[in-house]
Amino acid sequence: MSAQPDHIHALNLPIPETDTLDPDLQKYFEVCQDKLGMVPNVLRSYAITPERLRSFIAMYNDLMLSDSGLSKLEREMIATVVSSENKCFYCVAAHGAGVRELSGDPALGELMAINYRAAELSDRQRAMLDFAVKATDRPAELEESDRQSLRDVGFGEHDIMDIACISGFFNMTNRVSTALDRMPNPEYHAKAR
Repeated sequence: MSAQPDHIHALNLPIPETDTLDPDLQKYFEVCQDKLGMVPNVLRSYAITPERLRSFIAMYNDLMLSDSGLSKLEREMIATVVSSENKCFYCVAAHGAGVRELSGDPALGELMAINYRAAELSDRQRAMLDFAVKATDRPAELEESDRQSLRDVGFGEHDIMDIACISGFFNMTNRVSTALDRMPNPEYHAKAR
C-alpha cells in the first residue's frame, strides 16, 4: 500500500489510452517513455484535451529545454522552489527528482523541495530563487531593485525574462495540478536517490 492516492487526477474523466491519441501525441508519449521510462501523469491528464496538451508541451519545452542562459539544473531548481512555495505535491516530486538527477546530489533536491535557504548555493542561484519566490508569493511587490539584484550576479535581460516566465509557468501549473489533485508518477519518488 502506498501513501499516495492511486489516481492520475481526481476528475471523473477517463484518461485516453495512448493508442487513441493523435499520431503526433502518440509519438511524443513514445519519446517520453523512451527517455524517462514513463509518460508523466501531467501529460496523461492533459491528454483529455489534445489542444491544451499541445499548448502545455510547447510552453514546457520552450521554457525548460530550449537554449537559455539558465542551465537545465537552474530551471529545475526554480520549478521545485516555486512548487514548494505553492505546496504542489505533483511538481515538487517531479522537479525535485529533476534537481537530484541533474545535480547528482539527492540532498540538493530535498533542500529545493523543503527550504532552499538552508542550501549552500552560489550568489547567482540564491538571487534567482529569491526572485522566483517573490514572484510567487508577492508579485505585486517586485520592483527594479529585484531585477537589479539579478543583474548584479550576472544574469542578462533574457535570463531575467526566463526566470520570470519559468516562475509564472509553474505558478500556473501548480495551481491546476493542485486543483485537480494530480498525482506524480510513483517513479519520481525513487529517482536519483
